[in-house]
Amino acid sequence: MAQEFIVEADGGSRGNPGPAGYGAVVIDAVTGETLAETAEYVGIATNNVAEYKGLVAGLKAARDLDPDATIRVRMDSKLVVEQMSGRWKIKHPDMKPLAAEAAAVASGAQVTYQWIPREKNKHADRLANEAMDAGKRGEQWSAAASTADLRAASRAAAEPAGPPGDAAAGAARARAALAGATGKASAAARPGADAVAADTRAARSVAADGPGASGEPSGTGTATATPPVGWGAAADLGAPATFVLLRHGETPLTPEKRFSGSGGSDPSLSDAGREQAVRVAAALAALGTVQAVVSSPLLRCQETARTVAARLGLDVELEPGLRETDFGAWEGLTFAEARERYPDELTAWLASPNVAPPRGESFAEVTSRVSVARDKLQAAYAGRTVLLVTHVTPIKTLVRLALGAPPESLFRMELSAASLSAVAYYADGNASVRLLNDTGHLR
Repeated sequence: MAQEFIVEADGGSRGNPGPAGYGAVVIDAVTGETLAETAEYVGIATNNVAEYKGLVAGLKAARDLDPDATIRVRMDSKLVVEQMSGRWKIKHPDMKPLAAEAAAVASGAQVTYQWIPREKNKHADRLANEAMDAGKRGEQWSAAASTADLRAASRAAAEPAGPPGDAAAGAARARAALAGATGKASAAARPGADAVAADTRAARSVAADGPGASGEPSGTGTATATPPVGWGAAADLGAPATFVLLRHGETPLTPEKRFSGSGGSDPSLSDAGREQAVRVAAALAALGTVQAVVSSPLLRCQETARTVAARLGLDVELEPGLRETDFGAWEGLTFAEARERYPDELTAWLASPNVAPPRGESFAEVTSRVSVARDKLQAAYAGRTVLLVTHVTPIKTLVRLALGAPPESLFRMELSAASLSAVAYYADGNASVRLLNDTGHLR
């Protein structure tokens, strides 16, 4: 009977691209014994290239042990797993030869691929970091000096698993606290694991791409009787569909606080906005969790999305439902100008989500189309993390509906240009807001 090996591989880059290294380990699938370790500093490369190199090295190490063994590859790189499984196309020129080399080492019938959360790939991750540390010293990794082998299985088992950005660790702590076991919770979950501090300010904002678009539409999002995720003994709901919500970078109208919706001039990014897009692209590449990019069709979003997608090696899908509100006669005006010229209309608009600007679109109408887009994308990206590049009104609408909050609550949210927010959607219909208006990557 042929042996079965588990190959766990990882790669990293300190800068992406930057000084990079990989690590891989071969494990006996029956006993869990570590059979081989390999790691290498590879010079300047991207995260994805380093991950592919780790895969190739791990497969070669397994083949050297037993060329007839079946192999289960486990990696926390969704990109590599999906591409090597044949579900995603390989388009990046640096990855095509590495993928071909990996496929040549082990045949399709011999090897299978499985995504695992990052905390379950610590052995390979530590090997990769050891290799990068050695490269920093001008050396190559040495197996004799390695301390990466995690033989204390209890440590790995104690940490709850989940998809990229999952809140399982926080939920585990909450459940333990409710059971009166806070001491046990601190040992079971890393402090701050997969939790991101939200940079929020409770200020009344009246601007989307300009001052008037912070008010939000009414909608159908209401609280359900199902206990919120993490606060009950609900069954495992599986990996959520996670929307990482990116407001586009600045345009020339942004600092002037002018209404800029879908019915105006469709401005492109300013130089400042392009720089913001580069910075957010670097931050998302470093996290490595985004698996797809979807954008509003408006130019400022497309430009932002293309910058990020190019860094991640992904394509951009357009979704018309993510476009900004049409502000009609107010397009291009400041809030003060709109109040001076349309005082009664503006007052009515601020008072009700069902009122539209002259020749424009009401927030209730925006809620309707954003909800349709949300449901469509949630179904398409179930269990995956997708970046939605859109505008203030759609982002606030998604957050409001996830919270089951009334429309007026959205006058009290602020969303900066190129800020990140996040909402996760579970199979039972519940949603979890995980991040709002994070601008740390711009500092």
